Amino acid sequence: MLAVLLAAATAGCTWTSSSARSNGTPRVADPPLPATTTLARSPRPAEIPLDTVDPCAVLSPDQRRQLSLDGPPTPYADSRFANARACSLRDGAHGLVARVAFVTDQGIEVWHDDTAQVDAVNAQIAGFPALVVRTPGQDAFCNVEVDMADGQFLDVLLRDGGNQKPPPQDELCQGARRVAEAVVSSLRATR
Repeated sequence: MLAVLLAAATAGCTWTSSSARSNGTPRVADPPLPATTTLARSPRPAEIPLDTVDPCAVLSPDQRRQLSLDGPPTPYADSRFANARACSLRDGAHGLVARVAFVTDQGIEVWHDDTAQVDAVNAQIAGFPALVVRTPGQDAFCNVEVDMADGQFLDVLLRDGGNQKPPPQDELCQGARRVAEAVVSSLRATR
């Protein structure tokens, strides 16, 4: 299980810098979240199964534009999550990549398993219980996990796509949160 989680965390995508708006002015950083070792289960506002949703179609062209995801969505099956349906989206302007994966064979609590060896911080994304996950010693990406249904979660990973100077991990985490918010908002709108 540990190898699966670490491999899943290190693979994937990146996202645009969250510290700058499109007009170049700085954006106020999100406040840091307190660290925790257990999943604080707030109730989900709804149960949204991910079994039949296409991760490459969940974000509208307008949402992708707002998130600076200008590359075409690329579908694939993520073997690190039991062939979860996944989508890779590039931000060519900022040299980042985002991965959106719909994990339907295990619940979000897998990230708090002793074998996970990650730092997981409780969060909320569009009212859903979530985790911001960082892997110690790996600062070129950040994961956001959202509890969408029993035994199913949304995995968003934002990573550096090869910049000469990678963005700070805090910016990657903020960007991953924004992608997760957009995905969850889209999922809620289709219900």
